[in-house]
Amino acid sequence: MVDEKLKNSFARDIVLMKRVGMNPIVVHGGGPQIGHLLKRLGKESEFFRGMRVTDSETMDVVQMVLGGLVNKDIVTLINHQGGAAVGLTGTDAELIHARQLTFTRDNPEMNAPEIIDIGHVGEVASFDTAVIDLLIHGDFIPVIAPIGVGDDGQSYNINADLVAGKLAEVIQAEKLMLLTNTAGVLSKEGELLTGLDGQRVQALIEDGTIEGGMLPKVHCALEAVQSGVHSAHIIDGRVEHAVLLEIFTDEGVGTLIEGKKK
Repeated sequence: MVDEKLKNSFARDIVLMKRVGMNPIVVHGGGPQIGHLLKRLGKESEFFRGMRVTDSETMDVVQMVLGGLVNKDIVTLINHQGGAAVGLTGTDAELIHARQLTFTRDNPEMNAPEIIDIGHVGEVASFDTAVIDLLIHGDFIPVIAPIGVGDDGQSYNINADLVAGKLAEVIQAEKLMLLTNTAGVLSKEGELLTGLDGQRVQALIEDGTIEGGMLPKVHCALEAVQSGVHSAHIIDGRVEHAVLLEIFTDEGVGTLIEGKKK
């Protein structure tokens, strides 16, 4: 979502999907944009295990960027291409119920593992999909920023892939599509791997083929298909019309992970 040509291509794809009878739901992140604004404000970004440490001040920026700038940019793009998109965050109608995400690590000076608090970073506790159902039945396209609300009324920043995967499970989506800036899951020789099932994915993780930043995406996709989503796709968002190519061509533009047949 940082290249104008690809942004417009993506928006056209989403509108066409809706026009041919599909019901796309868009979940987006905004890490680069958050980092850019924090830098402009003179605040350094800090990460722990790939998660942005999010104090109250940083959370204000996250909400501004995700719920405002990025969300409305995508909504405007889709509407400009003839769609009818509506932007939401997980706090709207309490769509995403969140709980704080904490980590632990061993500390030789303590008898128990040390709990690491990275602030307003959350995970999905549950969904209330009533507002999504209402929008889809009204022929709107929901565009969701991954900000959830906890029982304490606090807002939490949640990984967008995680939100998309869990939402796909809850609504039993036909497909989960994760757009990346890579070709997909690659073999150790650099060849694109596709048509994977759970057993093959686990083997690739165990032998170190799948590692680093691809691991959470693959785990997300695998959990979705094991929970009833028909298929998950990790696709190359740098390819123009990547979404339509993955749906309507045999070759696709990424990695297909298949679940059990319905």
